[in-house]
Amino acid sequence: MRTDRTFTMLKPDSVEKGNVGPILEKITAAGFRIAAMKLTQMTVADAQEFYAIHKDRPFFGELVQYMTRGPIVAAILEKDNAVEDFRTLIGATNPAEAAEGTIRRLYADSIGENAVHGSDSDENAEIEGQFHFAGREIF
Repeated sequence: MRTDRTFTMLKPDSVEKGNVGPILEKITAAGFRIAAMKLTQMTVADAQEFYAIHKDRPFFGELVQYMTRGPIVAAILEKDNAVEDFRTLIGATNPAEAAEGTIRRLYADSIGENAVHGSDSDENAEIEGQFHFAGREIF
């Protein structure tokens, strides 16, 4: 498995607020190359499948509603040590706990609306990337 690629998703709140450009600038300034990117909107079924790991959690319904309320930007990013470096760049899930200068500290409003998703492992990066870019050789 390649360890130089990761998956990210700029969530509906980022798109709604017009933060796609500034977030992408921050990503590329950190040395990531965008290998694939698309603007899309998840259906309820897509969101339920993508977040199936959380299906028994009390916030699952709100998560699905949030992720389907508007468009997202899905992207494959490339850089040495991509997964770990991107997780550092985006910061903690709770923007109040995220380090200064991280994407979530700058652009997220809450744990629930935290601006961006980043894969947490090489394995999940491949799974999540294939989910959004099915049929493409991305990993």
